[in-house]
Amino acid sequence: MAQQLVDKVAIITGAGSGMGRSMAELFAKEGAKIVAVDINQDRLNEVVTAITTAGGQAIASVTNVTKEADVVAMVQSAVDHFGRLDILVNNAGIMDNMAPVGTLTNELWDKVMTVNTTSVMLATREVLKIFTKQKSGVILNIASVGGLGGGRAGAAYTASKHAVVGLTKNTAYMYENMGIRTNAIAPGGIKTNIAESMTGVDQEGMARQNVGMPLSPEPGTSAEIAQTALFLCSDAASYVNGTVVPVDGGWTSY
Repeated sequence: MAQQLVDKVAIITGAGSGMGRSMAELFAKEGAKIVAVDINQDRLNEVVTAITTAGGQAIASVTNVTKEADVVAMVQSAVDHFGRLDILVNNAGIMDNMAPVGTLTNELWDKVMTVNTTSVMLATREVLKIFTKQKSGVILNIASVGGLGGGRAGAAYTASKHAVVGLTKNTAYMYENMGIRTNAIAPGGIKTNIAESMTGVDQEGMARQNVGMPLSPEPGTSAEIAQTALFLCSDAASYVNGTVVPVDGGWTSY
């Protein structure tokens, strides 16, 4: 079977672990040249080494996706090293602490919204400078089933992922006439290390969330998210635009 992303250049944020790493490795296997982005240098080095050892092409870009200057440099590194850019995957994200609005702090709200939502806007805005000129490009945002319902995380995370869904749809509509596609994946429970970003869990919020958590199927894998991402970023999905694809084992079907 032919490779699906031959000669495409893809930026993948949060590529140091979990879903981002799986996407980076799969996309490279399918012929893409990867700009692996993360704030953790050691994890990035492992990913780039794994890709290049397997015969793929990848560079590391240590980036704080919430800082505009870092994002500008991230996009420029793709052009500098590979001469072009075709795909942006906004995957970097953090959890909240399950707090409902009543016990949510300003600090946590600002942190989660900045990492999960503002970063998507910053990176999207920057790559559109390239995509609108070349009249092509694919943007894939990693949202969450928490962006489709209200009972799967705290207020900050839920709001941030609903915002990503709205941003996805708006971007898809606004730039469709320029040959640019924008979609999102809404993962369900996936075995990753995102729980590392949780601190000081709100017990009241967690107890309330746990009413629905047992309805979730067994957790999925990062590789299963990567396969859906591959489809959405490939030419096989050329007529798919502005949609949010739940990859959740059926969790949201209840």
